Amino acid sequence: MNLSFFIAGRYLFSKKSVNAIHIISSISILGVFVGSAALIILLSTFNGFEELTLSLYNKFTTELRIEPTIGKVFNPNTNKNLQKLKNDTHVAGYTEVLEEKVLLRYENAQCIGLLKGVSSDYFKGKRMDSTLLEGKSILKKDGINFALIGSDIQSRLSVNIKNDFQNLEVYSPNKGLSNSADPSSEFSIRAIHPAGIFQPQQHFDNLILVPLDFARDLLGEPKQVSAIELHIKKGTSIADFQAEIARKLGKEFQVKNRAQQNQLLYKILNSEKWAVFLILTFVLIIAIFNIIGSLTMLVIDKRPDIAILSSLGASKALIQKIFFIEGMMISMIGCIMGMISAFLFCLLQQRFGLIKMGEANFFTEAYPIALKWSDFLLVFATVALISILASLISSRLSIRHVQNLREDLARV
Repeated sequence: MNLSFFIAGRYLFSKKSVNAIHIISSISILGVFVGSAALIILLSTFNGFEELTLSLYNKFTTELRIEPTIGKVFNPNTNKNLQKLKNDTHVAGYTEVLEEKVLLRYENAQCIGLLKGVSSDYFKGKRMDSTLLEGKSILKKDGINFALIGSDIQSRLSVNIKNDFQNLEVYSPNKGLSNSADPSSEFSIRAIHPAGIFQPQQHFDNLILVPLDFARDLLGEPKQVSAIELHIKKGTSIADFQAEIARKLGKEFQVKNRAQQNQLLYKILNSEKWAVFLILTFVLIIAIFNIIGSLTMLVIDKRPDIAILSSLGASKALIQKIFFIEGMMISMIGCIMGMISAFLFCLLQQRFGLIKMGEANFFTEAYPIALKWSDFLLVFATVALISILASLISSRLSIRHVQNLREDLARV
């Protein structure tokens, strides 16, 4: 066994002449233990919230979305590469989308919503039923158009989907008409019955889904679309297929993956996670730097041992290495114990849902947990880096007065 490791281990676990050294070392280990465990648990909780939020968001978004680089709409029939995507072996669903903000009116209430007209392939790859609060996820039945509305629209308009005699009125400005003698002629008005109410994620709460032909008729766009959404078959590399489509379509179109479709959501999720990580890292730094106090006390306690080792021929580098390893042992013991405890707690939380979120939460009863090995590596690397710095500072104290110690021992 390496001599420095052996001596450092003896110093850590053997009885000290000053009992306070044991207490300070234990407090240092406990601080690193709590800090490491807290980091793993909180990062795993944020991972769980991220997966939950994105899973709800992904029910309403496809893997890829094609939009025009300039302007709001385009004609997909004029581009051969877009038409070829309908029969591409990697594409499981090809949906034409027409979007526009509209005025919604139900009885005496009104609000602004985002109208989204979709073609028949829209429901491929989407699990809409799990987000439905009421009704059914249908847009067309027996040639009759129906709408799906977000929970925010339902709340603002007090929509009752069970009332078959009351339809939702949709208003959109007629293009090219303004300052007419009859203000009502400036708007295109259509009525549609809401078939269901969904509550996926806040971004979609003001959404009203309708068949594409209804949106075309209302908006006066017989051929134009706002975007094309592609549901990709499993096993296909999204990044590679995205790059291939972007290359074929050229600069006239932009191809977005899910992260690019809602960059703000992804930025918020990541920024909150890393903000908490930095805050807890500062707490961990304070806990680890307690090692300096622990090793300082140990150096004072082991002054005679240091003098003896020096007299026997031990170099300053060896003495410094002993106390450096001592500091690293204190940190690593606390870190490994903390990560193991956090791992076991996360498994229990996943399996039994020990900590509940409350009855008001609609999507999950317990705090979600998602374990990622990258988080364990990140926490371990963070603790190791801070520990190396603290141990280096502390170990330098052990060799500052080696010569004086030797002279004191010689007098004795």
